[in-house]
Amino acid sequence: MITLALAGKPNCGKTTFFKAATMANVEIANYPFTTINPNFGVAYVKTRCPCHDLHLTCGHCIEGNRFVAVNLIDVAGLVPDAHKGKGLGNQFLDNLRQADAILHIVDASGGTDSEGNPVGVGNHDPQEDIKFLIFEMTMWVHGILDKHWTKISRMSQGKGTAIQQGIADTFTGLGITMEDVRDIELKLKIDLVHATIEDLISLCAEIVKISKPMLVVGNKYDEAPEAISSKLAEQKVAFASAASEVALRNAAAAHLIHYLPGDPEFRIVEGGSLSPAQKAGLAKIAEVMKKCKGTGVQQAINRAVLELLDMIVVYPVEDENHYCNKKGEVLPDAFLMKKGSTPHDVAYHVHTDIGKGFLYAVDARTKMRIKENHTLKDGDIIKIVSAAK
Repeated sequence: MITLALAGKPNCGKTTFFKAATMANVEIANYPFTTINPNFGVAYVKTRCPCHDLHLTCGHCIEGNRFVAVNLIDVAGLVPDAHKGKGLGNQFLDNLRQADAILHIVDASGGTDSEGNPVGVGNHDPQEDIKFLIFEMTMWVHGILDKHWTKISRMSQGKGTAIQQGIADTFTGLGITMEDVRDIELKLKIDLVHATIEDLISLCAEIVKISKPMLVVGNKYDEAPEAISSKLAEQKVAFASAASEVALRNAAAAHLIHYLPGDPEFRIVEGGSLSPAQKAGLAKIAEVMKKCKGTGVQQAINRAVLELLDMIVVYPVEDENHYCNKKGEVLPDAFLMKKGSTPHDVAYHVHTDIGKGFLYAVDARTKMRIKENHTLKDGDIIKIVSAAK
């Protein structure tokens, strides 16, 4: 399952975002390092379920909306010089190893300094926080490379390809290949045989970009001064109000409003007993949602998975005529697959043996056979035919 990590300085709203996305019971407070140990939860990618267009009832969606699970990690806050061990830096960086992508949560209100201390709305530039996280991750990766550099240089005996392989081997856990290292070397126009410290730091910055794609999320958008939000918008930052999302989910759970995560608006339930304070709070949230086309929380998760990681949703079935499995469950599974995936890739995703015994697939909508190298589209429904039982 895909794993997203929430990164950022203390007190930027990471844990509130985590709760908003997962509704997990976590500690939230207005001081640095509330989160010491990482929180693990399940968030969801929201997509339109095919059952809606096919006029079916699948029982696995809500009002035609399918929610596909992804892992979400809320790690300890990061402060400047974390790569040197300041704050909880080493723990934070190590926890990022397992993430496929990072949601970098910044305080769009500008109300907290670089270490997460309250300084008043508008008194800190969030753009500085964006820069320092990238720098800290780059220096963390460089620290790892530096520990192995002498050995890599000695064993390569001055051969460029051997150095490329040695660097790739060092970062196997980050999914870096020898081809990645070679491409970076060409892009930066550096010679790894005679690389300087500056060359290696630049190399590490590119390794971070490849291995940990990042989406910056400007949280506390409802408190952000126009001067700050406009600058962040120029950088295509995704805006959100995690506190608003938590409030809406709690109100929906109490049957006071009708709301699904990612909806652009909510509806107050008739006959609900809302207090004047609750009505005023919801009215304020409604204004924020008009600007963000929602609270931004679900939108950020979708953007990270579907755009940053370039994923699509595919629905495997066993009966292409009724779009169901052997038990008669309609569209029982929804898989997140890399864009460009084939039916053979889906077969392996179902089970290794199914992949090894793959024969062909059937497009459930057209009832036509499709080859193993056919490129799948988002929302495709396919039946896998395999020699494996």
